[in-house]
Order: sequence, then structure tokens, then C-alpha cells
Amino acid sequence: MTVEIGKPVADFSASATGDTTVTLSELHGHNVVVYFYPKASTPGCTTEGGDFRDRKAAFDAANTVILGVSRDGLRAQENFKTKQDFNFNLISDKDENLCTLFDVIKLKKMYGKEHLGIERSTFLIDKEGKLAQEWRGVKVPGHVDEVLAAAEALNASN
Repeated sequence: MTVEIGKPVADFSASATGDTTVTLSELHGHNVVVYFYPKASTPGCTTEGGDFRDRKAAFDAANTVILGVSRDGLRAQENFKTKQDFNFNLISDKDENLCTLFDVIKLKKMYGKEHLGIERSTFLIDKEGKLAQEWRGVKVPGHVDEVLAAAEALNASN
């Protein structure tokens, strides 16, 4: 089962930074941004995370929680969060449960070789737990502003 616009997202629990477990149902009443990035501490992922960090106050004002997800282990996620001063939690999805739920593992090419990796993607879940919007194959420049505008519009409508 994968996510679908307008449908409830299956409840999930996942290990996150700060020695926490994030459970979607516990975020009920808040909009939730779940953004997937290929690898902690790489240039594009650092830029994207920094954009979310720098706009966190605006996401908070739009009643929206930010969660970053990659297949990196918790230690790598903690280091990434600390080094970049991220003000939101990062989820370790080594077992790819969330990657599978959101269908973000894709065949990618790097240096002429094919491998399976995370396609940079973002999902906006409304306060009732339904998928409101998705962005797949994300290009980092300007992306976070687009997600923020959608979160603000969603918050204004509910």
C-alpha cells in the first residue's frame, strides 16, 4: 500500500533524532511535511534541510510539523542535524518502511551506474492525516517556499 492524494496515510512510527519516536497519529491536529532526501551531509540535502530550517517559524505559524527522512542510520542523522543546526527531527528509515509506504525508492544513475536510491520527494499531510499534496523528483531551489505556500493555504482552509 502506498500513499494517495485525498486518502488517509497509514499510521507509522519511526526512530528519530533526539532519542524520539515519531508516530503520525500523535501529530493529529497538525499538518505534517515529510520530506525524503537521498543522503545526510551531501550538498543538495544540506541545502534543502537548511531551507526548511530557515523557514521553520513560518511552518510553525501554519500549524505544520517538519520531518526529514533518509535511509541513514540514527548516528548519521544526529550528526547531520547537529552540524546543520536543524530545528526539526530527522527520521532514520534504514529498513525502508517509510520509503516503501511513500514509494520513493527509484532506480537512479550515478557515474554511469544504476542503483536504487531515494528520489527526493516531499509530502504534505493534513491535520486529519490525509495526504494533501505531494512533490516527486524535487529540485531543491525554491522547493521549500512552494511547500510552505501549500502548508499556509492548507492551514487557512481548515
